[in-house]
Amino acid sequence: MIAFGPVPSRRLGKSLGVNNIPDKVCTYACVYCQIGRTLRMEIERKPFYEPELIFKEVKEKVNEAINRGEEIDYITFVPDGEPTLDANLGREIDLLRELGIRLATLTNASLIWREDVGEDLLKLDFVSLKVDTVNEGLWRRIDRPHKSLRLEEILNGMLEFRRAFKGKVVTETMLIDGIDYGDEFERIADFLAELKPDIAYIAIPTRPPAESWVKPASEETINHAFQTFVEKLGEEHIEYLIGYEGNAFAFTGNVEEDLLSITSVHPMREDAVEEFLRKAKADWNVVEKLVHEGKLIELEYNGRKFYMRRLKSREKP
Repeated sequence: MIAFGPVPSRRLGKSLGVNNIPDKVCTYACVYCQIGRTLRMEIERKPFYEPELIFKEVKEKVNEAINRGEEIDYITFVPDGEPTLDANLGREIDLLRELGIRLATLTNASLIWREDVGEDLLKLDFVSLKVDTVNEGLWRRIDRPHKSLRLEEILNGMLEFRRAFKGKVVTETMLIDGIDYGDEFERIADFLAELKPDIAYIAIPTRPPAESWVKPASEETINHAFQTFVEKLGEEHIEYLIGYEGNAFAFTGNVEEDLLSITSVHPMREDAVEEFLRKAKADWNVVEKLVHEGKLIELEYNGRKFYMRRLKSREKP
């Protein structure tokens, strides 16, 4: 299936997906990949589908959605492999422009240093870039790139692209358990401060990964990354992508659901929780109940208390 959706997306609202790469052709073989193991490791771009076929299938999906009264915020290249391996990507973008809907892609950025890839990506409205680490050793352990790729070249390619791109850029940093990150969060934060993404997302695996030993990072590790990124980029530029299905930031009048919704996007400092409860005309018993039920966790950072939604896999039944 080349076109699918539209599906709800934290990053993109209602997104209609374009699967422009057969599974699973990629430049990486990430240990946490939730699509499965890479079947063909490639770094050279090639055509996979006729651009006219992709346009036809996407247009049909768009018309179906419109007829059902559904909105589409973005058409997104989000295939079962790395979208920039598609040599026809630029032509496909040009064709899809005719539909009058904003265009996006989620890319691991491994080929962004290539001039032709950069030129294709500049045609989009929204680009999500993978920044799991800026350390060559960790990168090879976690993302398991094609042996000919070089991380420094990729990072420089991202910076060059960002300087030229007029659309929205976000990054995604996937955190997994069993990794000694050391001072890596500070180094990632320094790079992100130079890159200046609109939002830097901190993510964990939420579906079965390629390697069975891979588990989500702990709440403490996630919070450490969040607070470190905030110091360099500001709180308004950092969010979680940790798999909570709640309607983040949609105040429903249900104090518990709203509190869990907010803390699934970023941790709340103790005084912010108190202010939230005051406005909701609720007391601290709500927090104690959620902590007892295993839905909320209390963390400390630099002498302050924070509250974060507990990862779903660790909630009490």
